[in-house]
Amino acid sequence: MTTLVIASGNAGKVHEFGELLADLGLETQAQPEGLDVEETGNTFAENARLKAEAVARATGCWALADDSGLSVDALGGAPGVQSARYADSDSARIERLLRELSAAGAHDHATRSACFTAALALANPQGEVVLEVESICPGLILEAPRGEGGFGYDPLFFVPEAGLTFAEMPHSQKAELGHRGRAFAALKPQLQALLAQERQ
Repeated sequence: MTTLVIASGNAGKVHEFGELLADLGLETQAQPEGLDVEETGNTFAENARLKAEAVARATGCWALADDSGLSVDALGGAPGVQSARYADSDSARIERLLRELSAAGAHDHATRSACFTAALALANPQGEVVLEVESICPGLILEAPRGEGGFGYDPLFFVPEAGLTFAEMPHSQKAELGHRGRAFAALKPQLQALLAQERQ
């Protein structure tokens, strides 16, 4: 395993994974352009599995997929697995989320609790999932965006333990506290053990 295909067309996500994987001696690359995997799962874990399997089979390489998203309590867990499809741009997704929270009467911290979930799945070149992990990062949805960094819902997602939104955090802090960073921290020792086996 020298090449690991990140099962995503999202440049922000591919870059974030490249940084998280930097010290493992792997060459990471984005999935081939035009490869579109239909995310028909009902959970983040199911969608991660679907993407890892499909991209591994299509490329003949090891593939790492994540499915992640935002679940807001006042919206019954929405946008959930539909997070990326909630609207057609980051700004439109943020706008819709704020509009729906307002319509739900969620106007204070007590009613704006949310969490980001990340599920990771690693598939071998035959398209079999060999590792899976899932982690969450709890937080709150602010009434207006804050910060210039990140992508997606990051400017609205406030992490109380840091006193910052994801968009205000330096990369290192987001990698440590964020859902994807936490999931990756759980995956990394298992991935290192797998790499050691592969290299024997």
